[in-house]
Amino acid sequence: MLAGALIVWFVLTGLSVLFVVYDSVTNGVTSWVQRAAWILVTIYTGPIGAFVYLLTCRRPFPGGHDAFTRPIWKQAMNSEMHCVAGDATGIMIAAAIVPVLGLANGWDAVLEYIAGFAVGLFIFQALMMRGMYDGNYWRAVRKTFFAETVSMNLVMTGMLPTMIILADAIPSSESPLNAAFWFRMGIATIVGGIFTYPINYWLVKNHLKHGCMTLPGTDGPAHGLGHRSPEAEGEQGGMQMGELSFGAATAWIAGTCVLLLLVMWLTSLVVPISFGG
Repeated sequence: MLAGALIVWFVLTGLSVLFVVYDSVTNGVTSWVQRAAWILVTIYTGPIGAFVYLLTCRRPFPGGHDAFTRPIWKQAMNSEMHCVAGDATGIMIAAAIVPVLGLANGWDAVLEYIAGFAVGLFIFQALMMRGMYDGNYWRAVRKTFFAETVSMNLVMTGMLPTMIILADAIPSSESPLNAAFWFRMGIATIVGGIFTYPINYWLVKNHLKHGCMTLPGTDGPAHGLGHRSPEAEGEQGGMQMGELSFGAATAWIAGTCVLLLLVMWLTSLVVPISFGG
């Protein structure tokens, strides 16, 4: 039964990736970073990713992208793609390596968290978005640290427990050489995306994180719809970003960390999490 489900999943995933790649090349009016994030997320989440792409990012017709993506819920979904793509990529790299190390599953989770955070913040946020900060990489790190951390903690809150539970239910899914591994990671990414959506909605609504930006000059105006992106105003070509006080930011980060630890503790009641040898 599992083998049949995997065949269906990977066939649908292949078709979904082909569609999103083709549409990104021929119909895309967002930055290459946004397109790359959607392609990666679709590779990981298959038809679910393609369906959400259709709902929230794909230009429906020439001149219509700005109006189509204007609702905050769509902006938030596009915002979280940067985080999910980066974090999931880091986690998958670590998850593919840790079986070789022969560590307890608790240490596996720690290494996966570190890898997800590192790839998400230092590559998918700071490196790919440094142009928004005058090319200053370390300024980009500082400016994206809060949003990436709280968003990533919620991604991990969904992904890590799902990975641990499925690894216990499907032992063959621990090896990256087995198709079940990629299926497990795909399901975990979907759950992580669900968990992190509310915080991304809050971040975008309060101008603490960017949403979806239509590149200037890429989508001609449509009658009655206008063209300017909701983020086409403010400094550096984007919406004016807000910033929390140090105390408020620390409280939010601590709160998401506590939530992650609580969910991991609840997971340990279902599948033991060990740090032993």
